[in-house]
Amino acid sequence: MAGTLYGKIQEKKAIVGVMGLGYVGLPLAVEKARAGYKVIGFDIQQKRVNLINKGINYIGDVNDAELKKFVNEGLITATTNFDKLKDCDVISICVPTPLDKFKQPDLSYIIKTSEDISKRLRKGQLIILESTTYPGTTEEIVLPILKKSGLEIGKDFYLAFSPERVDPGNNRFKTRNTPKVVGGVTEECTRHAKALYENVLEAPVFSVSSPRTAEMTKILENTFRLINIALVQEMTKVAEKMDVNIWEVIEAASTKPFGYMPFYPGPGIGGHCIPIDPFYLAFKAKEFDLHLMLVEVAGQIADDMPYYVIQRLSDILNDYKKPLNGSKILVLGVAYKGNIEDLRESPALKVIEILEKKKAEIYYFDPFVPYFEHNGRKYESIDLNDDILKEMDGAIITAGHTIGVDYKKIIKNVPFVFDTKNILKDIKDRNKIIVL
Repeated sequence: MAGTLYGKIQEKKAIVGVMGLGYVGLPLAVEKARAGYKVIGFDIQQKRVNLINKGINYIGDVNDAELKKFVNEGLITATTNFDKLKDCDVISICVPTPLDKFKQPDLSYIIKTSEDISKRLRKGQLIILESTTYPGTTEEIVLPILKKSGLEIGKDFYLAFSPERVDPGNNRFKTRNTPKVVGGVTEECTRHAKALYENVLEAPVFSVSSPRTAEMTKILENTFRLINIALVQEMTKVAEKMDVNIWEVIEAASTKPFGYMPFYPGPGIGGHCIPIDPFYLAFKAKEFDLHLMLVEVAGQIADDMPYYVIQRLSDILNDYKKPLNGSKILVLGVAYKGNIEDLRESPALKVIEILEKKKAEIYYFDPFVPYFEHNGRKYESIDLNDDILKEMDGAIITAGHTIGVDYKKIIKNVPFVFDTKNILKDIKDRNKIIVL
């Protein structure tokens, strides 16, 4: 075993490359360094590479001191030089897999990364695709590119898929303690990938029969969430018409110890997974003359939610004898979920976009996002002093931050707060609070 790739993995002598140093790649690199592996991070952004090599963190779920420690110890280095892929025994692909404006998969990052690896592929390397994609990508897209090297799969090199399960801001489950699924092109591919993650994680590693099974596993997880969130969004609209508090309904339903789990409404669905992953499956299903109608309808419901929220806001303003046009609206939170800085697919951005089209005057506050750029325009978080708050015609909570926001101060100074996340549920004086 000594000297083989499997032996290197077990003895933690394998050098591990991580391609893509974002929300998935950087935490993964840190965990692999923690386990004792030497890690080389690859990214096309020189700024990221420079920050990492200085031990400076830019991802919320990564501990600043830990990253600096691993960099100082030489366990983590970063580079834009892809020729160093030759030095790696294991290469994890953690690049983006977005949708285009027609909700079609954009695999350009995976394809380009696979080509970069293929040009430098040597015997005794394990490649693991972690980017979420449709079933078949590993074997139909990545494998043929890697085979251009002339090396034999399962003998000269190994290829597997292992979906990332990152939940930014989750204080209970991090990369280290979240169970992992791996599926290799051959049994030897699976064996090598499983060995790596059993040495890295403090969680079970589950083997499945193929990469496409592992790919489908991740898609199922997030399609389940999309459909159930869409369901509760539909229920929200019905409840509002019937003068029923949907949050109270969810709380009551949650008392049932079986057959139910709570999902919550909001201004839309954001993040790097739920708004995107199910449409990868819907795209692939068309190859087999199948239309995933439930997925498509759920996506439509989710896409409609920001418009529903704006209509509700317009109705609230109308009660105050104010038109949406010209009103000063304070948007509270632009991140896609509470207590993180991640803006990816944030429904708050769509809410702002619609409000601006309606010619409302927009201000925002987010303790985690001091500034951002959207559609070519720069935005900056305002200071929440009494004078500014008193100028507002209303406020809308679009991200569930529980840290860094003085809601009592806001409620005191603005005419109303439209709470789409039920963050103000514990505030006793409800006179100025309107819930979704």
